[in-house]
Amino acid sequence: MNVTSSGIINGVIQPQYGGHGTQFNENGIPTYSLPFTVEDAPQGTVSVAIVLEDKDAYPVTGGFARIHWLAANITRFEIKENESQMAEDFVQGRNSWTSVQGGKQSTELSCYYGGMTPPDKPHIYELHVYALDKMLDLERGFLLNELYCEMDGHILDQYTLKGIYEN
Repeated sequence: MNVTSSGIINGVIQPQYGGHGTQFNENGIPTYSLPFTVEDAPQGTVSVAIVLEDKDAYPVTGGFARIHWLAANITRFEIKENESQMAEDFVQGRNSWTSVQGGKQSTELSCYYGGMTPPDKPHIYELHVYALDKMLDLERGFLLNELYCEMDGHILDQYTLKGIYEN
């Protein structure tokens, strides 16, 4: 399986997908989501799930990765830019903007892509894409641990696409 994104050029996430972009929610969180394409998914793939995380956030958050986007039950192999805000054919979980460190944004606003805003230096972001043999029993606003529990034993393949975002 391979995953590509037109929003990541030469390993660099383009400015519009984070704090240097132009689309923000009412709390100033970037909302213009990263596009991606899944190629050569294994036979038997029923759905795709994603986790977009920032492990470079550990020093800033006191030891936690920051989750920027969770989505599951994606039944197509291309997600276009900014689809997080409009798509109704997959379920999205809560990002870290709902946490104490993220400003306690409402669950409603946190169930979308919450873009990159590295506060200290350029960070590397990882888009983990999972090909699954089933649809997951998850509801809007699910948490990362719920996603992993549902995926357990059902991952056919996985791919991690990395990109750096400049602060």
